[in-house]
This record gives sequence, structure tokens and C-alpha cells, in this order.
Amino acid sequence: MMFASRRNYCISLWALALGLTLALVGAVVAQTAAPVFTGTADLYRRAVALLDQAQQELTAGNLSAALTLVKQSNASFTDLQKQVAAVLAERQISPKDAEQLASNQKLAADTQSQGDNLLATAAAKKKEAGELETRGQAEAANAAYAESREQYKQAQKLSIKAAIHALRNQEIIFRFLAP
Repeated sequence: MMFASRRNYCISLWALALGLTLALVGAVVAQTAAPVFTGTADLYRRAVALLDQAQQELTAGNLSAALTLVKQSNASFTDLQKQVAAVLAERQISPKDAEQLASNQKLAADTQSQGDNLLATAAAKKKEAGELETRGQAEAANAAYAESREQYKQAQKLSIKAAIHALRNQEIIFRFLAP
């Protein structure tokens, strides 16, 4: 059950980041030299640093630390959006950035889809383990439970990875804050 709640949080986080990205991309109109926002530039750098750390933790296999860092990065990007919404409305993203945004969105969606499929497989394996246990096949049940746990872990990893892909779009959108 703990895995499902983390997965749901990751999906919510990913959906929030994706929704924010889509809203910002749609609201952007003209690219101009933006005034330097000292506080927002620092917040941007912090959000990107947290995102980079999350990627490192995920690569190292530390899922709980990666998830925490993703949450913190998302919160920082959300604060940025609130602080510079008016400036964003006056900006236009380059075709290269628009292409990268679309690529990141596709990566995020594909990765989340893989995680969702793996989650369904893990649930089926857990159910199978329960049935094996009921029939008195303890050794086979333990093996199935272990496989199920590993699949849940991989599904969580994919959900965090999807959130990171989605937050990379925020990094691109707010890049003008810290040239």
C-alpha cells in the first residue's frame, strides 16, 4: 500500500508539473530581454540544483531522497511561476526550446506509462504470491513477493523519473532568470 501512495504522489507531482508546463507554454507570447530578478534567479538556481540532485539520487538508487528532492524542486518551480507570471506572459520560447519541451513531455508520459504497466504487473505478482501462500507453497510465495516488491520499486523509480522529465520543462521555461 505504501508503494501505491508514493506512486500516486509521483503521478500527481508529474501531472502538476506537466500542467504547469502546458499552461506556461500556452501563455508565452514574445521573447524579450528580461530584467534580472535577483531573488527569482536564486530560486531558479536552487530549483535546478535540487532537480540535478534528485537525478543523482535516483541514479544511485536512493528513491526516498530522490522523491524528496523532486518535491522540493517542484515547490520551488511553483513559487517561481507565481512570482514571474507577468513576465512569462510576455515571453516566447524558441523553436529549439519548444522542441525540447515536447520531447520532455513525451519522455515523461512514456516513462509514466511504463511505470503504470509495471505497477499492474507487480500487483498481479503480489496476488499470485498470496494464492501460492494460501496453497501452502511458502517458498514460491516468498519468491513471488520478492519479485513483486522489486517491481513496485521499479515502478516508483519510473514515476520519479517521469516527474524529473516534467520538471526539466520548468527548467527550460525559467532559464531566462539565470542566464
